[in-house]
Amino acid sequence: MTGTAWIDAFLFGIISAVSLPLGALISFVWKPKMKITAALMAFGGGALLAALTIDLVAVSVENGHFWLLAVGCIFGGIFYFILNQIVNSKGGSKRKKSTSIIQLKKIRYKQLKYLAEKISIVPLFHKIPAEEIYHLVPYVHTRHYKKGKHLVHHDDPGDRLLIIEKGSVNVIDEDNTHNVKVHENSIFGEIELLTGEKHPYSIVADTDVTAFVIYKNDFDLLIEKSPELLTIVNKIIDEEIEILRKGNLIDKSQADAWYKKVEANLEEKSHKISIQDIASHGNGKKAGAAALAIWLGILLDGIPESIVIGSSLLTLGTISISLLAGLFLSNFPEALSSSVGLREQNYSKTKILIMWSSIMFATGIGAIAGNVLFEGVNHSVLALVDGLAAGAMLTMIAETMLPEAFHLGGSVTGLSTLTGFLTTIACKFI
Repeated sequence: MTGTAWIDAFLFGIISAVSLPLGALISFVWKPKMKITAALMAFGGGALLAALTIDLVAVSVENGHFWLLAVGCIFGGIFYFILNQIVNSKGGSKRKKSTSIIQLKKIRYKQLKYLAEKISIVPLFHKIPAEEIYHLVPYVHTRHYKKGKHLVHHDDPGDRLLIIEKGSVNVIDEDNTHNVKVHENSIFGEIELLTGEKHPYSIVADTDVTAFVIYKNDFDLLIEKSPELLTIVNKIIDEEIEILRKGNLIDKSQADAWYKKVEANLEEKSHKISIQDIASHGNGKKAGAAALAIWLGILLDGIPESIVIGSSLLTLGTISISLLAGLFLSNFPEALSSSVGLREQNYSKTKILIMWSSIMFATGIGAIAGNVLFEGVNHSVLALVDGLAAGAMLTMIAETMLPEAFHLGGSVTGLSTLTGFLTTIACKFI
């Protein structure tokens, strides 16, 4: 203790966050196995849980300020949730694998809903129950064709169904004597998808074209997995192929009704995300923008901690060892895990170290702000502030730290969280 409150707040803020660049440095020379990373992350989550429980929640409750604390917790949690969603949508989700997966599933869900709406115009699929056909939606591929390129050649194997999303194409018969220009929402290859017949025409892009493609291999694979779907498709082939040949169209009301049935079967969290998806997530964003979003995500995780340090000095006159230990122990595995992930995304060591070091100094400055801004205010106001910080930290633990630990290590999460929790409490008696 230096005797100057704001300097003490700054130093304690630095001490609590020095484990961030330390974790980054260690990640440069050691890439721990996933189970170890998970155990460390869960340990840090448990340590932080104990710190906010005994040094924030318990203190305010003992002083008779439960309701102000509760209000602060609710608003702190909501505030963190909203900002975290915004930051993640801009690329900040890449700071952890678990947040990347959650964000990817949301993006994929929106894509699947859009694809389901698009294939709702295909007459063939209206013969198949929505609870069966929704399995096909993830296999709808988006393909882009430059003007003049063939989407299909005459006599190509009947291995695909196409839906024109954007642009126009020319449909040309075998003798090149009949040329028809068609536009968006046109469908080709229903019969070929069912029977494997060769395409009786060529399709050439008249403009740049975007098309949705369903490959017969994917369609057949789904049929093999579902005896009911196989029966339905066989019935269509035997009894209704001529209806398809006549090209009967589905009107909008029928398409909308069918789409709603398929949409009801789509679940946001059920879609598998591959390693390639995670690796490519955000690659379309500019590198600088993605790095800034990741930095903001890391900063968002640390803001409540820094404010707590400054306000705690006002409440207690000193810093609680258990609070300091909890923050330090939670920051280290977060930096270690995230730095390993950033290295896998080809971020330079220098950039990673600058990221974490800047967060460390920002934590010190935040601690000064928490100490100076709330100096002289009533203890009931400090209880509200502690609640805001506790709510934000608890939401952060639940949304990022523990999901990351469970994603990486599964069963090690529970006992590691308990160990971290007890370790922080033990520091109370040092």
